[in-house]
Amino acid sequence: MTTTVIPPDSPPSPPPPPATEAKSATRPGDKIFRGLSRGSGILLLVVMASIAAFLTFRAVIAISGNEGNFLTTFEWNPAGKPPVFGIAVLLYGTVISSIIAMVIAVPIAVGIALFISHYAPRKLAAPLAYVVDLLAAVPSIIYGIWGALFLVPYLDGLNSWLDTYFGWTVIFAKTEIGAARNLFTVGILLAIMILPIITSVSREVFLQVPKMNEEAALALGATRWEVIRMSVLPFGRSGVISASMLGLGRALGETMAVATVLSPSFLLSGHLLDAGGGTFAQNIAAKFDEANEYGRDALIASGLVLFILTLLVNGAARLIIARRKEYSGANA
Repeated sequence: MTTTVIPPDSPPSPPPPPATEAKSATRPGDKIFRGLSRGSGILLLVVMASIAAFLTFRAVIAISGNEGNFLTTFEWNPAGKPPVFGIAVLLYGTVISSIIAMVIAVPIAVGIALFISHYAPRKLAAPLAYVVDLLAAVPSIIYGIWGALFLVPYLDGLNSWLDTYFGWTVIFAKTEIGAARNLFTVGILLAIMILPIITSVSREVFLQVPKMNEEAALALGATRWEVIRMSVLPFGRSGVISASMLGLGRALGETMAVATVLSPSFLLSGHLLDAGGGTFAQNIAAKFDEANEYGRDALIASGLVLFILTLLVNGAARLIIARRKEYSGANA
């Protein structure tokens, strides 16, 4: 007696998608959202172009009435003839103070972010992260008052130590006697101000690292530091660069804190420990009220240089992120 084997039934074909899903791309809500998104992007470009056009127009007026070298000469006459504006001094002070701030803040911020995300116990990590986020919300003038009343007096000893042991570098040679109201102090203050921003963004990036990557490294016998070096840092490199650019943007445009701490002058000096220097934002805030029409055009011209500098920095950061992204796990 033979047994007939009945083949199993083939799986049923999936039902066709409902008509509502096929027409989802043409729903009114999608069209409205797409239009609003496109309009927001266009509006942002229009605003940026308007700012650039306004700054350029007023800067041309200042440059055409300038009687000296726009880059190196400074002569401020708020009630007289058009002022001669030393852009080089302000550019030097802005860049140097921001570089000092970044050199100090970025390594410390990355270390704090790694500690909160991978080392600290959960009961300690949450309050510490909250304190860091709270520091990012402190107004600039509070940092400035703290820097003027606390940081400047206590940095005299550090300045003397740097002059004694590193004065041969010329950069840390102190040739004048006075309080530490210099670009070095400004750089330290800016580092403290941008530290919470870089830490917060870097911490969120490190928390997005896939757990499978870390567990795979641990399964292969890697130590905690090797896991961070091989899995966490490559994945979060682009995020750390973005966080650093956010901090750099605040350092470049900081006004009140710098104006409170710095003793401005318009002498281009390589001695960071000597009082003096200036930044674009601080000079605009200090001189705008007493400036006449030509003086305001000169201040706006310096604002145009700061605007271009910010665009160049952000553009360079985008290029670095685009080149580094393919080597990280962020696009996996």
